[in-house]
Amino acid sequence: MKREMIKLLVSYDIISKEEAEKIDSINDEAIEESIKELGFGKTEHITKERISEFLETEELGEEILCFRKVFSTNSISKFLANHGAKEGTVLISEIQTNARGRSGKKWEAPDGGVWMSMILRPDVPPAKIGLITLATGVAIARAIRSFDVDAKIKWPNDILIHGNKISGVLTEVIATFNQIEYVIVGVGIDSNLKLEDFSEDIREGTTTLEEEIPVKVDENELIGIFLNEFEKIYDIYLNGDVEEILSEWRALSDTIGKYVSITQTGGKTTQGYVVGINKEGSLIIEKQDGNLEKIISGELRTL
Repeated sequence: MKREMIKLLVSYDIISKEEAEKIDSINDEAIEESIKELGFGKTEHITKERISEFLETEELGEEILCFRKVFSTNSISKFLANHGAKEGTVLISEIQTNARGRSGKKWEAPDGGVWMSMILRPDVPPAKIGLITLATGVAIARAIRSFDVDAKIKWPNDILIHGNKISGVLTEVIATFNQIEYVIVGVGIDSNLKLEDFSEDIREGTTTLEEEIPVKVDENELIGIFLNEFEKIYDIYLNGDVEEILSEWRALSDTIGKYVSITQTGGKTTQGYVVGINKEGSLIIEKQDGNLEKIISGELRTL
């Protein structure tokens, strides 16, 4: 897999073809050290060693790859997953140059935030995959709340503080009709950032940990806490105890009980009160005529 990583680094201009040729003949045992010497892995804030100081997981984060700058952690993670990267591999970058959210929405990932992706290979039916996004949201909320900040969850994938977005989740699934090959879970947390670090057009409705606390947090600690919490919830998910996850999600929800408008794929818009969430993670809306509608996915706006 490390040799495939070299090809990937060249494709994203992280190292040059000349540098890649220098290490192409090196044996597998020496490749990792050689890559480090080339410099792309010399991060300024986040390291595997520092994260490990806070890590209490059994499998998640056994393999952690840290970058200073990449195009997209999800894109690289998909490449690695396609070439055999094992479950629990975590890829982190201090900067992303082409970050994205759900439905291709613009997402900025400047220096000072936590931008990461996890490779998962859950042995569950594809119909249950939507719960991974909700479980990730709960884990992020737990991690942020450990810094004495009242984080809430907006369906389906946003974490809010006082109604402003501080974090998001992008889940991408590769599956056949009845089997999941792998899942990439992308996580972004606006941690040691000021609002002026973002473009003006996305500052409204955005917040950061530094704006809320306001002190800089140890990003390695934040990542470690998140990974610890995610593995706990992921194990519950794999064991099929869905209600335990949903119960905590409901308690942290910033969505249930509100009157909302949801635009689904294809442009259909549904308005009504959010009355709950089902075991697949779909939102249940009570419309003005009193009928209930299940919403699997969509863009939600509070009215």
